[in-house]
Amino acid sequence: MDISSLNREELTMLGAGACTLLTLHFSSQLASQHLYYWKNPKQQSAIMIIILMAPIYAVYSFVGVLDLKSSKPFLVLLDLIKECYEALVVVKFLALLYSYVNMDVSKDIVPDEIKGREIRLGFPMTIWQPRAIYMNHQTLKLLKYCTWQFAVTRPTCSILMIGLRLLGMYPSSVSWTFTAILSMSFYVALYSLLVFYHAFAKELKPHKPVAKFSCIIGIIFFGFWQGALIDLLERSGVIKSHHFWLEVEHVGEAIQNVVILVELVLFSVFQQYAFHFESYSGDVQTMLQKGKNKE
Repeated sequence: MDISSLNREELTMLGAGACTLLTLHFSSQLASQHLYYWKNPKQQSAIMIIILMAPIYAVYSFVGVLDLKSSKPFLVLLDLIKECYEALVVVKFLALLYSYVNMDVSKDIVPDEIKGREIRLGFPMTIWQPRAIYMNHQTLKLLKYCTWQFAVTRPTCSILMIGLRLLGMYPSSVSWTFTAILSMSFYVALYSLLVFYHAFAKELKPHKPVAKFSCIIGIIFFGFWQGALIDLLERSGVIKSHHFWLEVEHVGEAIQNVVILVELVLFSVFQQYAFHFESYSGDVQTMLQKGKNKE
């Protein structure tokens, strides 16, 4: 294939397809490794859901690049599925953190060695809480609900936005209202997860918490604010159509999808480190090594 003979549309499609295949390859590789070394279902089921986030996003973005001019209802349905999956990932990530510190997410029982730890809060938590609080069952419940609120707000706003669009009642003012609501919901959920991390930093240290947080923040939270920024640039006229195969209204969507596809390749590679299967392969590897030694 002579790449130099391809036009801009074909080059974009080729690059988007390559990024999608790479993301699917790295993600499926990591997922298959966890399935092979399936040792801790509680933790690894949550990890599997988080790992699958990258390929789901990649397929969604690739379909968006392929079909920007038509099948709007289909894209809207995919968008709703993606956003509901985001909510599930955040809930599962919190459950994974609970599991790492040997706590049950359905119970707000704080281990004795952690009770009384001081936690310093910032905005917006300080609106209804003092700046310095101490770890107890009420604090743990607060952090859990502040994270879970995103799992309700995200799909609810998505359904309302889809309904208003279908009814033709979706002006810019309504769009930015939803963006503001979702931004606050994102921020509260992210901040609550970070507070949980700082409260249990010692217990979480062996589990590469910073790398895991980076994946969640990068794919979900950064992706949302990146999309909001591109939308703002498009509405303000900074981003304009220079591609004959795209209408002006689709340029922002195209840029967002292509940028996300490139980023997802990087995140799917980084997930190999953040959610590595090594900590679950110990017993199996020992058995295999013993078998080799006997031979």
